[in-house]
Amino acid sequence: QVQLVESGGGLVQAGGSLRLSCAASGRTFSMYGMGWFRQAPGKEREFVASINWSGSRTTYADAMKGRFTISIDNAKNTVYLQMNSLKPEDTAVYYCAADLRTPWRTPMNIWEYEYWGQGTQVTVSS
Repeated sequence: QVQLVESGGGLVQAGGSLRLSCAASGRTFSMYGMGWFRQAPGKEREFVASINWSGSRTTYADAMKGRFTISIDNAKNTVYLQMNSLKPEDTAVYYCAADLRTPWRTPMNIWEYEYWGQGTQVTVSS
């Protein structure tokens, strides 16, 4: 079992920055990586970024590339999402997820992740 807790969300003006954190506990030795997803009201949950446990591989959605950076501190069992140049359309609940299936890549599909956090709200005002 893996438990995930997100933090760092909040209200920020357009152009500002936030850093989200996701702390993992439990059977973390079985994790191959972690990912971030987001879901806006009335929208489908969408992929944001993913990273393997060593931090050597990352994948980003096109909309986030160049503005968001995913990183991992495996000594702390924590993954981060640094979000810069935020836009109102970035407003969503952000979720982290644990990958226990794919040691060879950083997946970007919801079904490829086994465990999910409760989410943290990010609101970007214009």
